Amino acid sequence: MLDPIPAVRCRAAFISDIHLGTRGCQAELLLEFIRELDCETLYLVGDIVDGWKLRSGWFWPQAHNDVVQKVLRLARKGVRVVYIPGNHDEVIRDYCGAHFGGVVVARDAIHEAADGRRYLVTHGDEFDGVVQNAKWLALLGDWSYRALLALNTHFNRARRLFGLSYWSLSAFLKHRVKDAVAFIDQFETTMADEARRRGVAGVICGHIHKAELRDMDGVLYLNDGDWVESCTAIVEDFDGAFRIIHWLEARKSLGAAPIPIAA
Repeated sequence: MLDPIPAVRCRAAFISDIHLGTRGCQAELLLEFIRELDCETLYLVGDIVDGWKLRSGWFWPQAHNDVVQKVLRLARKGVRVVYIPGNHDEVIRDYCGAHFGGVVVARDAIHEAADGRRYLVTHGDEFDGVVQNAKWLALLGDWSYRALLALNTHFNRARRLFGLSYWSLSAFLKHRVKDAVAFIDQFETTMADEARRRGVAGVICGHIHKAELRDMDGVLYLNDGDWVESCTAIVEDFDGAFRIIHWLEARKSLGAAPIPIAA
């Protein structure tokens, strides 16, 4: 029997903010996405493992281990896998330049697209003033975010009883709270400025859990979102064009079985 044709065929894929080791991680949905992925290069753009959370309590179900094994299997099959650590897995930055099971660790990378344009790939936390200058505030924000996710889980259980789809409270607040909107705007501007400083066509990052693809005065800003709520990725097609994959929507066209939202 022939193997099924993968639904997502692309030249390169970019995923970040998986947060393995937390209850909010949507590992089953990510495994489903990876099974449908056929790419030449896979960039893991930071916060793959949540070291902050694991220091305060161990949580590592089988699905999280399966994600690690699946990525390593891709590397063994010839996919170029580049791991760029973020703030939650910053300890991995001590191993930049090392190879683990075919996965290369790098502080950042320059990705050359099929059309010859070059893009900076970085998690983005090093351009976040709160993370760099007030880590205690970043830790408090992380705790608040996880508390919000727990509340959101109960809220969505109630929605499912009425046949309603998943709805993200934190995403709603990000778009409505003035300070959050200002922070996101400043982050995007800072990332675009760094791309200009490096002399590249754009920047591909994560960190703020908000998928985005837009031109910022001649610089392409791409954020691959997260695998906690939005379940999104950036992919580069074979002509050098980029697009956002919204997996919660894309999987419906495949007739995929429902997967419960992580508790």
